[in-house]
Amino acid sequence: MEQYKLLTPGPLTTTNTVKEEMLFDRCTWDQDYKDITQKILMQLLQLAKASPEDYTTVLMQGSGTFTVESVMTTAMNNQDKALIITNGTYGERIVKMADYIGLHYKHYDVAYNAYPDELELKYILENDAAITHVVMVHCETTTGILNPLERVSRLAKAYQKTLIVDAMSSFGGIEMDIPALGIDFLISSANKCIQGVPGFGFVIAKLDKLQACEGNANSLSLDLYDQWKEMNKDGKWRYTSPTHVVAAFSKAIDELMAEGGIPARFQRYQRNNQLLREGLEQLGFQPYIPGERQSPIITTFLFPNDTFEFADFYHYVKERGFVLYPGKLTEINTFRVGNIGEVYEEDIKRLCNVIQQYMGAVVK
Repeated sequence: MEQYKLLTPGPLTTTNTVKEEMLFDRCTWDQDYKDITQKILMQLLQLAKASPEDYTTVLMQGSGTFTVESVMTTAMNNQDKALIITNGTYGERIVKMADYIGLHYKHYDVAYNAYPDELELKYILENDAAITHVVMVHCETTTGILNPLERVSRLAKAYQKTLIVDAMSSFGGIEMDIPALGIDFLISSANKCIQGVPGFGFVIAKLDKLQACEGNANSLSLDLYDQWKEMNKDGKWRYTSPTHVVAAFSKAIDELMAEGGIPARFQRYQRNNQLLREGLEQLGFQPYIPGERQSPIITTFLFPNDTFEFADFYHYVKERGFVLYPGKLTEINTFRVGNIGEVYEEDIKRLCNVIQQYMGAVVK
């Protein structure tokens, strides 16, 4: 198989050294392996600027969606009600989870390229005293929009609501002071900005909020409280863990630190994104999200004209070393380009050259 760079929001292109960690087989009961888990738990708290006196970390097998659902089924009980804020399909997936679990909720949705309206959120919180939780996606990878986390966190704190943030595609690539923001449950995944491989997600939780969740979950395997209770003892997972993925993630965190931490990675991602937007706009591709709302993670572009064939474009670009992402919108034809993972300025410049060649060939 030809090698290519994944220009996607995860899974993403990883370093050879991260891949090499998966060549060694580890035992889930072995102390060396449990030490790796404990190391990860502490390093994630450090990245979140959180102290172990106030916050804790839990790892959960499965994709990021599994981990989001573990929080939704554990953090809320039958008397609680969530305000779920959405402007994309990943937020809408949380609404679908709430339906499956049988949670009470108010769904507040806006256009995929819009921010939630602060006055409307205030009105909802002031007029629905039953709401106990606020839930939102930080970076909505449907479009690449970066939602106003600070604004929503202020409202959650002002109205004394538990704040759940899906930071799947942002944590590790965008600096966040979780205690200062007042986030109670932050959710992310191994295969996003920390640049590991798929296999587990993680939750950074306010300790007292998580301790109050005992008995809430209506799922055995997704019970976040029970997972934490077991893991908090000595790093042992409740059930079989993805050992190769965990070891790779430990290496990926070390490489993040060596790069200069989240600030340095953010600068690289942001520069990648800037070059990408500028380069493709020169070739006739307009971004769907305006620059002031654009995340440095993934960008959605409109088709340049009515005759543009994404499938043909996709295969042309793939044959020359890059895999792109199809669009997630229904009413507008789009595609997406991610710039996280082992992606650098020279990769973005080379991609723009490939797309320029494609557009020239199509015009001819």
